[in-house]
Order: sequence, then C-alpha cells, then structure tokens
Amino acid sequence: MNWSQGKLAECAGVGPAALAEFESNKRTVISNDLAAIRTALEAAGVAFLDAGAVSPGPGVSLLGRNERSFDVDEDQIVQYRENLVNDAPPGAGG
Repeated sequence: MNWSQGKLAECAGVGPAALAEFESNKRTVISNDLAAIRTALEAAGVAFLDAGAVSPGPGVSLLGRNERSFDVDEDQIVQYRENLVNDAPPGAGG
C-alpha cells in the first residue's frame, strides 16, 4: 500500500497526532476512530482475517483489484530462512 501515517489519518478522518500516539501505544484508540481506520484500510483493499483455516490467529491480507487475495494458493506455506533456524534454548519445547 505504501501509505504514510498522514495518508491513513486523512483517509480515516482521524487526527494525525492521534494516529501516531495510537501506533506507539501512547493512547488508547476510541471505537469510532478504530472503525474509521478499519473502514479506510478495507476501502484500500485490506481484508481483516479471523483466526481459522488461513492462520492460527487473526491477521490481514491485501486484496487485488479483483477482490481476490494475492496469495491465492492456501495449500502453500511460505517459510523464510531466518524462521527455519532453531534459536530456542535447549529444553524450551514447542
């Protein structure tokens, strides 16, 4: 998307300072602002995902112009090299 805080604040109708403080955990966002931010992101093509078949927890997906996810093959899992190295201390389990 390549949006700045200012662009998101403008599209959501939220003050830029409030958005910056929300992102840095200096302020608790009010429900109206949160709904406006979500609506602006959804209008730009972001889909909010519930926990379920796609992932073990909530997440987001950037939709293409045809409203389909860019990562359409849900049977494939992307593994990044840095995530394949076991860096847990011995006995950590998991």
